[in-house]
Amino acid sequence: MKIYFIGIGGIGVSALAAYYLQKGAEVFGSDLESSETVETLKNAGAKIFIGNHSEKNLVEGVEKVIFSPAVTADNPELVKAKNASIQTQSYPEALGELTRHFFTIAVSGAHGKSTTTSMIGLTLIKAGLDPTVIVGTKLKEFGDTNFRMGKSKYLVIEADEWQASFLNYWPKIIVLTNIEAEHLDFYRDLKHILKTFSEYVSHLPEDGVLVANGDDQNISKLKTQIAKLQLKTQNYSLKQPEAEKIKKLLKIPGEHNVYNALACLAVARELKIFDNVFFEAIADYRGAWRRFEIKETTMGEKKITIISDYGHHPTEILATLKAAREKYPGKKIWCVFQPHQYQRTFYLFDDFVKVFRKAPINKIIITDIFSVAGRETDEIKRKVNSEKLVEKIAKDSVVYMPKEKISSYLRDNLEDGQVLAIMGAGDIYQLTYDLF
Repeated sequence: MKIYFIGIGGIGVSALAAYYLQKGAEVFGSDLESSETVETLKNAGAKIFIGNHSEKNLVEGVEKVIFSPAVTADNPELVKAKNASIQTQSYPEALGELTRHFFTIAVSGAHGKSTTTSMIGLTLIKAGLDPTVIVGTKLKEFGDTNFRMGKSKYLVIEADEWQASFLNYWPKIIVLTNIEAEHLDFYRDLKHILKTFSEYVSHLPEDGVLVANGDDQNISKLKTQIAKLQLKTQNYSLKQPEAEKIKKLLKIPGEHNVYNALACLAVARELKIFDNVFFEAIADYRGAWRRFEIKETTMGEKKITIISDYGHHPTEILATLKAAREKYPGKKIWCVFQPHQYQRTFYLFDDFVKVFRKAPINKIIITDIFSVAGRETDEIKRKVNSEKLVEKIAKDSVVYMPKEKISSYLRDNLEDGQVLAIMGAGDIYQLTYDLF
């Protein structure tokens, strides 16, 4: 079978491409730019076109085209596929088809999806359940990729709420980490988000299980709707006796990661996995790519600790910076933050201001907003920028700086033994490589 992936370098689409490669399909695809993920797929046998999308890229004999949700309806490759009556599916639709054929465990929520998905996948592996795992980041345990092929009935996936993607999925277990105002370029407000999550939970079968954060206020607002479904619900909470033991075992700091591990424990118990197997799995967990990923570097005679983190929502940022202060209580901590998407920065502007005013660190550099293709409007771009954000924060320790000046500034001003957190979901992670 020949399958063509438009936007094959995306974190979700690439995992699905890897799945079909291992199933023996001929995989083709395209992306605007190359990346480590694209090169990994090429080395595994995928044939990939880099650069502007073109109908000429769509090879003869393709039976199915799977496209990233970021791909627009006028994409020439997608247009040609539809005109040729080739089956087309968005990534969520294609993944949703798989969820019907597996015992699927889907991890959802505003924050913590990747880490919780990783923990669950690794716990199932430790228990000998041999799951297939699709996660929104790269794991060392998966050979620095975002995918693992298993041979059992279990599929563990990260189920994103953006554009209500998760409504395509039909899991047996749903994990809800938290619910918060996010993706307001798609959702009208929190009420709309809650309604969509409620519909998603209704996808569980009669014998399905909802694993939910019992401490999350917005999840508690769903309880009335959930009660009508008469679903089996397993709540987890920081008040559990296991929380303190988990905190001591985890190599990654922060209360939010204790929550992620507690969700994993609830799933493990639901699958009759012994607690000692779970504790061994999380004690071994080394963290994921750009999820409080710690690296050490040397600048001349100065030794610097770098924390690379994907966090881009105000809640995630504060959680990560608190975790950094917890791990390095006596050190001076810097943060470089790249806001992700004009829409998010605009809608959550006041929340960003509050977070950076109370962030428990010494120096914050905010650089220009990373613009997301296909998800911005000129009107919003005119209303918000990083300079306005810094001006509103009005704190001497928070400054604006263009991205191209940051590397040399840090080299000149960071001192021996200091800690640097590099945060954002755009291309700011490349700064990590510049400093090595």
